[in-house]
Amino acid sequence: MKKQGALREQLRPVQDLDKLIEEAGVFLELAAEEGSSEEAVGEAGPILDDIATKLDRLELETLFSGSYDLNDAIVALHPGAGGLESQDWAEMLLRMYTRWCEQKGYTVELVDLLTDDEAGIKSATFIVRGHAAYGYLQAEKGVHRMIRISPFDTSKRRHTSFASVDVIPEVEEEAFVINPDDLKIDTFRASGAGGQHVNKTDSAVRITHLPTGTVVSCQNDRSQHANRQQALRVLQARLAEITRREQAEEINAERGQQREIGFGSQIRTYTFHPFTLVKDHRTGTEVGQVEAVMNGLLDPFIEAYLRWKARGMIPLKK
Repeated sequence: MKKQGALREQLRPVQDLDKLIEEAGVFLELAAEEGSSEEAVGEAGPILDDIATKLDRLELETLFSGSYDLNDAIVALHPGAGGLESQDWAEMLLRMYTRWCEQKGYTVELVDLLTDDEAGIKSATFIVRGHAAYGYLQAEKGVHRMIRISPFDTSKRRHTSFASVDVIPEVEEEAFVINPDDLKIDTFRASGAGGQHVNKTDSAVRITHLPTGTVVSCQNDRSQHANRQQALRVLQARLAEITRREQAEEINAERGQQREIGFGSQIRTYTFHPFTLVKDHRTGTEVGQVEAVMNGLLDPFIEAYLRWKARGMIPLKK
């Protein structure tokens, strides 16, 4: 049923385009019969614009070449060095991706969130569910840099902060089987705002895969069983990614080189001061409205990345 739903989702844009083209054709025929009726032409114009937009998105999806590009995505955020400033930046990125997902009609499942008592987050893991979520979000893997006047600096000096974004595809349970003997499972009391239940029982779960040392935790649900199942799904995805990296020769093409969260390693810079600009250093794509980007305007960067990747990651001429 899941595969059937995925196939229907792939067919739906083509079927929608077919209907729009037929509708636009009717208005254009009316315009021809009535001697270029302005009213009929005016009706066809917005439909043709809609067709062009949908065609662009359909063309973009033809660039998906990976085996998991149509899967859901698991996203992990980690602040770099810099304390509160970097933690606040990581939280801003979490909000940015959440808003982008809302605009795309995707759902976001928060798996694990570790907040700081003062400000920002120490880490966050969430699953994005929707057609080709991983195909689009793979463009976001890497280190993101922010330049701004820090609200935590009483001297109002300019600060540079870093946060890393890791994106892996969620895999089918049967696609990667884990030996239960390889797992160490710990339970602990969930952190966060809490309530009548969440902070009073050991509902949070931490799973360690002993052979690889991979650790996954989940504390978002009140049920320990639900948290355990969610953590296992994330662990499956991460172990599957490790296996793919070991088997594939083109490691950088799939996941991107893992680099230090600091200067010289960023894929994108978000400048809030002394001017506003967001620049992707891989493709050269720039957007001057930094607030719009922070509110979810990521499509220009994602589309440019997919076309850049399809060209074989040939650097743009400066």
